[in-house]
Amino acid sequence: MPKLTTYRNAFIVLILVLILCFFANISLGSVSIPFKTILESLIGSTDNYIIQNYRLPKAFTAILVGSGLGISGLLMQTLFRNPLAGPFVLGITSGASLGVALIILGAGVFGGTLAGLLVSKWSIVIAASLGSFLVLLAVLIVSSRVRDTMAILIIGLMFGSITSAVVSVLSYFSSAEQLQQYIFWGFGSLGNLSWKELGIFFIIYLIGLLLSIISIKGLNTLLLGENYAKSLGLNLKQSRFIIIIATSLLAGTITAFAGPIAFIGLAIPHITRQVFNTANHKVLLPAVFLFGAIIMLICDSIAQLPTSDYTLPINAITSLIGAPVVIWLLVRKRKMIF
Repeated sequence: MPKLTTYRNAFIVLILVLILCFFANISLGSVSIPFKTILESLIGSTDNYIIQNYRLPKAFTAILVGSGLGISGLLMQTLFRNPLAGPFVLGITSGASLGVALIILGAGVFGGTLAGLLVSKWSIVIAASLGSFLVLLAVLIVSSRVRDTMAILIIGLMFGSITSAVVSVLSYFSSAEQLQQYIFWGFGSLGNLSWKELGIFFIIYLIGLLLSIISIKGLNTLLLGENYAKSLGLNLKQSRFIIIIATSLLAGTITAFAGPIAFIGLAIPHITRQVFNTANHKVLLPAVFLFGAIIMLICDSIAQLPTSDYTLPINAITSLIGAPVVIWLLVRKRKMIF
C-alpha cells in the first residue's frame, strides 16, 4: 500500500510538471506570450493567431511525439530484453527514411514539374508511412517463421542497414538542393502540423496507444522469460505480434509526421525505471507517457531559442540533453530492471 501511495504522489507531481511545461512551451519563442494571454486564448475570450495556429499544435505534437517514442522504446526493450533496444530496432524508422529519400532524392529522375508535384508535404508523409509499413510487413513475415526474439532484432537491424545503403546511393546521385531538403527533414520538426494533420496523427497514435495498453499483461509476463511465459499460458506469438504492431504504428506515424527524432525512445524508459524503481508495466506505461511528453516539451522549448528568430534542430537538442543523462543514470545504477 505505501508503494501505491508513492506512485500516486509521483504521478500527481509529473502531471503538474507536464502542465507547467505545456504552458511554458506555448509562452516561450521568438515572441514571448504572457500566461494571462494564453489562458484567455484557451478559454476563447481572445483570438491569438500565434497561439491558436502555431504554438498549441506544436505543443500537442511534442506531447504525442515524446510519449509515443517513449512507449515504443519501453515495448521494444521489454520484448527483446535489451536495454539498447528502441523504436528504431525493427528498421521502421529506416523504412520511413527510405520512403522520404525516394520522394526527395529520387524525384529528380522524373524531372521538372513532376518532381515539384511529387515533393509536397503530404507526399512525404505518405512516402514515410508506406516505407515504414513495408519494412514492418517484411519483419512480420519473418517473425511468423522465426521463433527466436533476438533473431527478429538482428533481422530488423539488417533491414535498417539495407535501407541506409539505398539512401546512401540515392544521396550520391542527388543534387545539392535535394540533399539539403532531405537533411532538413532528417533534423526533425514539431512545428509543421496543422490542426487537420494533427487530428490524423492523433487517431493513428491512439490506436497504437490502445494496443500498448492491451499488451501490459503480456509485457509483465515476458519479463519472466519466454519459456516461463508460455507455461503461464501466454500466447507468445500473438503478444509479440501486437507489441510489434503497436510500436510500428507509434514510431512509424511519428517519423512520418515529425521526422526521425533521436534518443527519446531509448532514454525515457531508462529514466522512468530509475525514478520509479519498478518493472511493472501498469506503472511504467503511464509514467513513460508523462516523462516522454515532459522531456520533449522541454527540448522543444530550448530548441526554439526564446527571444530569438532562430530554431535549432530538435534532434540536436534531444541528443545533447539526453545522452549525458542516460550515461549518468547507467553509471550511477548499473543494475537494470528487466
